[in-house]
Amino acid sequence: MTGSVLFYVQHLLGIGHLRRALHLVDGLAAEGLAVTLVSGGEKLPDLAPSAAARLVQLPPIRARDAGFTDLVDGDGRPIDDALRTRRRETLLAAFAAAEPDAVIIEAFPFGRRAFRFELDPLLAAARARPKRPLVLCSLRDIVVAPQDRARRQAIIARVRNDFDAVLVHGDPGLITLDQSFPEASEIADRLVYTGYVAAPIEPSGANDTVGAGAGEILVSAGGGAVGGALLATALEARRRGCLADLGWRLLTGPNLSAAEFSALTERLPERVRLERYRRDFPQLLQRCRVSVSQAGYNTVLDVLAARAAAVLVPFAELRESEQTLRAERLAALGAAEMLSSGELSPDRLAAAIERAARRPPAALAIDTGGARRSARLVAAMIREGAHAAAGRLRIS
Repeated sequence: MTGSVLFYVQHLLGIGHLRRALHLVDGLAAEGLAVTLVSGGEKLPDLAPSAAARLVQLPPIRARDAGFTDLVDGDGRPIDDALRTRRRETLLAAFAAAEPDAVIIEAFPFGRRAFRFELDPLLAAARARPKRPLVLCSLRDIVVAPQDRARRQAIIARVRNDFDAVLVHGDPGLITLDQSFPEASEIADRLVYTGYVAAPIEPSGANDTVGAGAGEILVSAGGGAVGGALLATALEARRRGCLADLGWRLLTGPNLSAAEFSALTERLPERVRLERYRRDFPQLLQRCRVSVSQAGYNTVLDVLAARAAAVLVPFAELRESEQTLRAERLAALGAAEMLSSGELSPDRLAAAIERAARRPPAALAIDTGGARRSARLVAAMIREGAHAAAGRLRIS
């Protein structure tokens, strides 16, 4: 092993943060680094690190709903100081055991402000080490920035005081960080665009009419915690006759409530399948006629990699602007049809699906080498020092 890394990730409602972290962890391990993944969200059996990484599961915390302000434990009870203490102690013990050369914290300080009770002590422990480990932020392409400028300036100060680099997992040719975080230029010397972090796609023959999903309308809801309205609307569009000559497949995600799943099973039309999860989702995308989904980071990457005709209905509750910005950019580039959540209705969705079915395959070239490039960067920073490696790899 050429070094060791502690990677902290906290997913609250969906599964996108954890999926991206797992791809990064696999890349780090492939680079010869010993990796400890500390996960603070609910344990998901279908999403776990490879044997190359050690998993430390904190007592789980999740968001009760899309507001993200009401945090609960694994049994749905409000979190308390006892739970915070157990998590903090477990995290610090994992740090002490790993003796990492680098600490990677997903989202913080741009997000996960509610977890300062454990992240502030982790950063303090890193500073207190005789040989301070590198401290890096792992950040998706788009953030939901505070409206208060003082809070944005506090994020800038925290990056400057505690972080050696911010690894932005996006392609600046598509979206730059300043489009969602106006003060990004103030930390330009810390920003490194790595490219998007995507799972490698195994070609399965997009024109294969024998494989599962050939020619289908594929409706997916990511993790499913906030996808119920899209699934129900798509099902009603199908009942009203939208492309009824084709098979339809609805993937609800593991987090759709049991009540919503049960409601969807009632009066399913012929040739409509309803499933929780498919490991071969990327291959289904390659063979489908149209993909209908929200606009989360991982789903959009899967859709673009498959070159699928797509309808994007971004999740946009409360102040959530991330998916809308991503969907608007892709629609402007002609890579997808977009329907805002406020416009969502069976007839409008049906019209968007029919328009997408007539489109040529999407052919948008974006950088999806983020997992490997991030791993190379971290390994180089450990070997050579933060600034030298970041400066060299920023333009590679």
